[in-house]
Amino acid sequence: MEKEKTDKKDRILDVAERVFSEMGYDGASTRLISGEANVNMAMLNYYFGSKEGLFVAVFERKIYSFKTLLQPIIGDENLSAWEKLERCIDIYIDRIMVNSCFHKLVNREISLNRHGEVNDKITDILMVNALEFKKVMQEGVDNGSFFEAADIELCVATIFGTKNYIINAPHIASRLLGKDVLNQHFLETEMNQRMKTYLKRLLKSYLVIANDRTN
Repeated sequence: MEKEKTDKKDRILDVAERVFSEMGYDGASTRLISGEANVNMAMLNYYFGSKEGLFVAVFERKIYSFKTLLQPIIGDENLSAWEKLERCIDIYIDRIMVNSCFHKLVNREISLNRHGEVNDKITDILMVNALEFKKVMQEGVDNGSFFEAADIELCVATIFGTKNYIINAPHIASRLLGKDVLNQHFLETEMNQRMKTYLKRLLKSYLVIANDRTN
């Protein structure tokens, strides 16, 4: 019985994520989502309460599932701070490239800022994983393996900002890269490894004291 409930909720969330990504919050309707998920409105309202509740649940599922992947890495005492950061970057980029539509949805709804209370909730959810990255970097600073004066907040912004430029400004990024960023195969193969390599080399040269070249 519980598995059946979970399956139904997941099916609704799968459909909702796609519909919200295609139509935006304002353009999507719970009636359309319930119809495509093959459930009645009463069931949708029972699980999520409202359109806003469903929208927020889409974000919660994505962000907290990502957090569950990061936490075992962050808590592994056998890994150095840099090794943890490397693995977190790998997981993050892998998830972006196979689910770029969700990240476009994030950018659109946050940038429009038309739903103050909803946006505040979404921002709080999105900060969960930003803070996980920050935690890893702070660990490196605290144990002396990372540059003491490292600007951790800007390092986090670099990771998320690079993703935003590629995924959310595809026409500009395509011109810059000379590749079609809207091509999913390109994202999942060539761009995936290219972004991982770039972020790791950039952050390692800045964060890891052994690589400091400023003196």
